[in-house]
Amino acid sequence: MPQPDDGATIVSVVDDDGIGECFCGGSDGDGRHDESGDSGRYHHRSCPHCGESDPPCSSSGSSYAICETNSDKLRRVIYAALKGFSIGAGLKGGLSLFSLLARLSRRRLPISTKKSNALTNTQDIELAVKETLRYGLFLGTFAGTFVSVDEIIAALGGHRRTARWRALVAGGIAGPSMLLTGLNTQHISLAIYILMRAAVLASRCGIKSKQFGHICKPLTWSHGDIFLMCLSSSQILSAYIMKQESLAPSYKSFLNKHGGKDLVILKGVKELASGMPISNLDGIEKYYKALGDNIKLDPDMKIPCSIVHGNQPCGVHFISFFIQAYKRALPVYLPVYLVPALIVHRLGLLKIPHEILWKSVLGIARSSLFLSTYCSSAWLWTCVAFRIIKRCNVPLVAMGTFPAGLALAIEKKSRRIEISLYCLARAIESFFTCMADVGYLPKSLNVKRADVAIFSLSTAIIMHCYAQEREVFRSKYLNVLDWVFGVPPPPCYTPRYKHCQR
Repeated sequence: MPQPDDGATIVSVVDDDGIGECFCGGSDGDGRHDESGDSGRYHHRSCPHCGESDPPCSSSGSSYAICETNSDKLRRVIYAALKGFSIGAGLKGGLSLFSLLARLSRRRLPISTKKSNALTNTQDIELAVKETLRYGLFLGTFAGTFVSVDEIIAALGGHRRTARWRALVAGGIAGPSMLLTGLNTQHISLAIYILMRAAVLASRCGIKSKQFGHICKPLTWSHGDIFLMCLSSSQILSAYIMKQESLAPSYKSFLNKHGGKDLVILKGVKELASGMPISNLDGIEKYYKALGDNIKLDPDMKIPCSIVHGNQPCGVHFISFFIQAYKRALPVYLPVYLVPALIVHRLGLLKIPHEILWKSVLGIARSSLFLSTYCSSAWLWTCVAFRIIKRCNVPLVAMGTFPAGLALAIEKKSRRIEISLYCLARAIESFFTCMADVGYLPKSLNVKRADVAIFSLSTAIIMHCYAQEREVFRSKYLNVLDWVFGVPPPPCYTPRYKHCQR
């Protein structure tokens, strides 16, 4: 996967002193540099296309080399597959381990509080192992397929001639490896999230482009991530209250836990916002009575504040809810920070363990503050909207949940775009599910495995950017991609046009 040569014809040779030289077209009529006065010969170390230093003449499974044999290429494929498997199994295994420990801790509660359909410990472990292997095979197969197709196209069509489109094709062909996570398992949210990541990379390419830079300039807005979060919150939280079936089961479970409200309360708010009579006032009153709060609800109420937080004032409810929400948020971010620290920063843990662990602790505390503020402020903003307008309806629910996204400002800048894109993917999935349910989308658009098609398109774009526009990646992602797939060489160093330096 070489870098683009900007239309120059590049040939690299090695002179008698072992110093790499190149002949880069586009400078004069015969296709050579005319700067040194020596028949256009131009030392590689000073060539603007080649950089300032020669890469070592060696080959490994993680990088291209000046001289590659068939065994080198095979080793690269195997190494990429193994590294992809280790990343997939490590991340999914770590998350499954924390999830398993959380479920085991809940089973220590009294029997009356357990779910009747709870899995046994053995079933939980078996499920965790299966999911770990599936995701390991998924990423391992993706990496191995990408590198295999990349090498095959380079061998058949020429390493340099296919450089501009080879990664695009290889990334698209490797995309269906998502099916290894389960033939009947849909990953619409994951596919949309990866598509959003691809769109971000494409927009960065557009920003630095002379042709499209003025079009993509609005994408450079520094607070665009917070706006996307507010927009996503309006759809996600409205769906959480009004139409939970439009959300993915795992995400619905997440929202029900961190939303902090019983389903009987959500049903009451939904009925009031829909203009329907509240069918279970007695159930809501019994729920609060079990918590030690005796309330009497008015069947003719206009706003649902008494349903949401009983006899508590809105401000007091915000504080009490925030404290409980923070306790719920801490276990969520333990694996989010600790698992990458063990995998990505494994070498740093041996050298500077205190610094990395301290950063992880601060990250956990900060992200937990974001999530707890997000959830508690969502209820506060809706209460404020209801009290100002003195009524409750669906548009007010959407308006009231919109400013909850402002809580994203608590997170550090590098994580804001990740969270906003993730939530945007969930919001898009929920929105189109709602549109399909009411008949606004034709059935012809209901593709059976649309997630695989979207994922393949997205990985094609991402891998093309990785091969051709590396500067649009953040360093931490680029380091991971380089570790798995290998660092693409400069354009002059292609196996087709040079000899190995001995």
